[in-house]
Amino acid sequence: MPGAETMPLLEVRGVAKRFGSVEALRGVDLRVHAAEVVALLGDNGAGKSTLIKTISGVHQPDSGEILVLGKAVAIPSPRAASALGIETVYQDLALCDNLTVVQNLFLGRELRRFSGWPLRWVPARRQMVERATEVVRQLGTTLPSLHSQIGTMSGGQRQAIAVARAMVWGSRLVILDEPTAALGVEQTANVRRVIRNLRASGLGVILITHNMQDAFALADRIVVMRQGRAITEMDPKVVTPDQVVGAITGGSAISMEP
Repeated sequence: MPGAETMPLLEVRGVAKRFGSVEALRGVDLRVHAAEVVALLGDNGAGKSTLIKTISGVHQPDSGEILVLGKAVAIPSPRAASALGIETVYQDLALCDNLTVVQNLFLGRELRRFSGWPLRWVPARRQMVERATEVVRQLGTTLPSLHSQIGTMSGGQRQAIAVARAMVWGSRLVILDEPTAALGVEQTANVRRVIRNLRASGLGVILITHNMQDAFALADRIVVMRQGRAITEMDPKVVTPDQVVGAITGGSAISMEP
């Protein structure tokens, strides 16, 4: 785990978000370092989804600030988040089944080059295949072919492709929303390996999960949210699953608040 003296890759300070009379986030603090996996746990309605949508530019905070490498930033849109190196892989993956792996990785952001006479922009297919090959190799995942359609892939392979798409754009931070939900044992093991490889590549990872086994197998730190607050931070090497469950449900826990 990175030392406390290391500048966080991402830091959320006192972020609040209200929807009408509902306080979805109430002064949330969160930090993520490079080469670190932070598991974000909490019951339904705890504020996890609102927090990641705020970090990824879907929602705008009403107060507080977000810092990337120590610099306060505004994230007015998901495109702005991508420009800062923040990529989010939602549970639905947002993949196109009728397109190939390469086409999905670069969908909407295709690489282009000048060609022909008169000169015109054409797809840089070779460069896209080379970049896709490199990223898939870094993730350590096995795919039938980069030219296979996504619809032929298993759930674990599809999850890996969605993560690869985040890596293609030079991400600093990857946010994963329930990446092993509805996967079998073997596919879950493959996705866990992909997440470990993300950390080994130096990326920061926020892992939103209800799967306690995933949290303890992958996380360097566990942050528990309840009623719109990040109420405790735990070391999975020290605490037990029962202690984490107690924090989620309102039992005793070490508070993050002064």
